[in-house]
Amino acid sequence: MANFLLRFPSTFRSFSASASSNGSPPGSRSNSESGGPMILELPLDKIKRPLMRTRANDATKVKELMDSIQEIGLQVPIDVIEVDGAYYGFSGCHRYEAHQRLGLPTIRCKVRRGTKETLRHHLR
Repeated sequence: MANFLLRFPSTFRSFSASASSNGSPPGSRSNSESGGPMILELPLDKIKRPLMRTRANDATKVKELMDSIQEIGLQVPIDVIEVDGAYYGFSGCHRYEAHQRLGLPTIRCKVRRGTKETLRHHLR
């Protein structure tokens, strides 16, 4: 993701613009009306991880991801479902743990909106 700061004469305000590799601006909700995914940076402590209780992560893979994230950043967002304002992570367990162990407060997520029924389906 690239960030740019554009400055104009004092009659204009400063603003920043961002670009992402998927063509949608970070934090954009333009796809929310159509139900399409959004790329958002979310706090780790706001993401519920229902699948973490069912399996342990591969420690070697987590360490490799930590090294990669420190060197080049997170390349693939984790998948998250938003239901009634709550976020539930269903993929990216190793990436999530790598961010936790690195002490990073947020993680890039591909967020899709869902219903309680969608959530129940994923918890089976």
